Amino acid sequence: MYQILEGLNKTSGITGSMVVGKDGIVIAADLNTQVDEEAIGALAASITSNIQKSLERLNTSPLTQVTIEADNAKMFFSDAAGIGLLVVIAEPDVNIGLVRLEIKNAIHRLTGQEAVY
Repeated sequence: MYQILEGLNKTSGITGSMVVGKDGIVIAADLNTQVDEEAIGALAASITSNIQKSLERLNTSPLTQVTIEADNAKMFFSDAAGIGLLVVIAEPDVNIGLVRLEIKNAIHRLTGQEAVY
């Protein structure tokens, strides 16, 4: 799991990644030392849980990914098919399409499926 996160972090613009349980507990992390991984894990679980509840009220398909854009970073919270959430932190000007493709491939590797490249 750590190798997958390390590989994901080699993508241009990605500064860190982690796998978090749906309860916010950090399963694995490869983040820079300035980031509080427990706080990010709790934030990811809370945000995705609230959005999922809203989607259920709207009778919409399950949540797959949430992207948060701020002045100094972008954060991607993605459902990792039964494992939990894959959280990716990136620079504000990152290529979003490339990040989403690499997230999809990382989730496939985490769940033992074939990558999509």
